[in-house]
Amino acid sequence: MDLPHIYIDKQSPEAYRALGGVAAAVSDTAHGADLPRILVELINLRVSQINGCAFCLELHSRRAIAAGETVGRIATLPAWRETELFDETERAALLLAETVTTLPPHDVAEIHYERARAALTDDQVSAVIWVAIAINAFNRVSILSRHPVRQ
Repeated sequence: MDLPHIYIDKQSPEAYRALGGVAAAVSDTAHGADLPRILVELINLRVSQINGCAFCLELHSRRAIAAGETVGRIATLPAWRETELFDETERAALLLAETVTTLPPHDVAEIHYERARAALTDDQVSAVIWVAIAINAFNRVSILSRHPVRQ
């Protein structure tokens, strides 16, 4: 028997509203750290790719395009290391976001963190980490609720 999943955002709206409050604070943090909106959306997309969250991929693809991102960079994002389309700041932020998402062994995580510290301000490092934490939380809500992707 395959029971439908509960939309936990609807089942526990107070918790979801609190998560929305976190997202708003994270957005303010990213803005205050001068993280470009496109970079925030690239982080949201890359983390959602790693987690396999179709709902968030569709949502943040639209938001990235609205912020001025190109379809070509979105299409190559899974292979960002293999292209020159992303600058050093973006590369450092993407690597740090992947580290937050995958939690690699300590030694590997430290190398990634050092790279981020070399390319980003302290405020930006903090903001990237918070953006990745927030989208990871939303990915889990959508994946476990099986939120549908709509046109």
